[in-house]
Amino acid sequence: MRVLLVDDEAESRQYLAEFLSELGHQVVEKPDGRAALEAFCMENFHLVIADIRMPKMSGLELLRQIRSLSHPANGERRDADVVLMTGYSDMDTAVEALRAGAYDYLIKPVNIDEVVKVTEKVAERQALKKENEILSRQFEAAVREATQETRDELLRLKKTYIKAVGLDSIGVFSETMKKIFEQAKKLHQDRSFPVLIEGETGTGKDVVARYLHYGEQSEPGPFVPLNCAALTPSIFESDLFGYEAGAFTGALTKGQKGKLDLARGGSLFLDEISEIPVELQAKFLRLIQEGAFFRVGGLKKIQADVRFIFATNKNLNQEVKKGTFREDLYYRLNVGRIFIPPLRERKEEIIPLASLFLKKFARHRGKQFRKITREAADILEAHQWPGNVRELENVIEWAVFMWDDTELKPSHLGILNSQEGMVEVDQELQTIDPHDFGLPSEGFPLQDYTDRIILKALEMHGGNKTKTAKYLGISRRSLYSKLNRIEKT
Repeated sequence: MRVLLVDDEAESRQYLAEFLSELGHQVVEKPDGRAALEAFCMENFHLVIADIRMPKMSGLELLRQIRSLSHPANGERRDADVVLMTGYSDMDTAVEALRAGAYDYLIKPVNIDEVVKVTEKVAERQALKKENEILSRQFEAAVREATQETRDELLRLKKTYIKAVGLDSIGVFSETMKKIFEQAKKLHQDRSFPVLIEGETGTGKDVVARYLHYGEQSEPGPFVPLNCAALTPSIFESDLFGYEAGAFTGALTKGQKGKLDLARGGSLFLDEISEIPVELQAKFLRLIQEGAFFRVGGLKKIQADVRFIFATNKNLNQEVKKGTFREDLYYRLNVGRIFIPPLRERKEEIIPLASLFLKKFARHRGKQFRKITREAADILEAHQWPGNVRELENVIEWAVFMWDDTELKPSHLGILNSQEGMVEVDQELQTIDPHDFGLPSEGFPLQDYTDRIILKALEMHGGNKTKTAKYLGISRRSLYSKLNRIEKT
């Protein structure tokens, strides 16, 4: 395999590089994340081994950059596995890395036997990927050569698989959710209807949006998401509409297509639509009314052949009354409306969902978890779940990652297990003395606490991100970044 080895400690890096070379791998060494990213963009690698703590760019940021890139080389997509090296003190970061897509991690100082095991597993995984790519190309070739009847059947099977994967992350375990998916199925039948999906953070708005997109079509077209809260007004406009050559300083010489072009024939999913910049709301209203748009710096009107799906965790009617959202735009969005209640109002779903997640993560991690004990179920049902389905999923994933057992028990539930001395954030947050407070004797998931504090503060301020950021003592941009990370976990 071709291995990209990244570590700012030269002696440690050289020692590991020599060992990997002796195993028959081709090794390229880099002293920091930035240099490694440049190398990754220029060459093909099967495996990237990087230290988490490095100057210029951390291993975690390098991982995110690699995961976000899709580089064609000789017509094939490069897809390297990433293994991060970390000290015992950085275990929380290692868990975050796994959630961000790392294949595995190594504890420093690195154990050579562990390196051998990891490289062997990656080599096997890369071989399977290659075989899968060949089979996929053969499958596509078979589809092209088949009769029209056979082609339609194969595409229907392919669509059914994609749909099943999307629904696997939420499940349908109540009459409420059954009605929601039935409503989405009806709205799917007419692409001209804009659809607004409302619900708190973590309720599964993106899953309902995907279901609405795929519906019963054999070829539903592309599903293109855009997070309105993550971009500045200027970037949002160019990302949505695209831009012509020379439209602004730093623009590509050939211009660039926007999300509206990429979603042609499919669906454009605009998440957190309440955060669309005020100065762009009039343009967006015109886009929906006329079904056409101009690229930034362009003079040619382009037809927008897309289905618009919107999502928000705010009450848009209240935003209209506060003057932060245009009333005419609100009425245009609110043609087809789907409201997803919070998980605390769907108590009957908690245990079925938890069981679904338990089996999924146990299978993914090679663990033996099979069921939830009654005591653990009581704790799960008593919790208010401010982060909704996503919080439940994160709690179960953490338990599976941390423990080896056949049953999920109260001791595995960390922040939800008050009987083991863990502090409930939503009950105790306002009484914590910053200079005098206790910690549990055993370790706890700091990132989970941080995420819950952020979500609780957001709930406390009615979803107002400006007030939430001020309350937490961070910038609005920093809050957006943290919420964006929580959305992806």
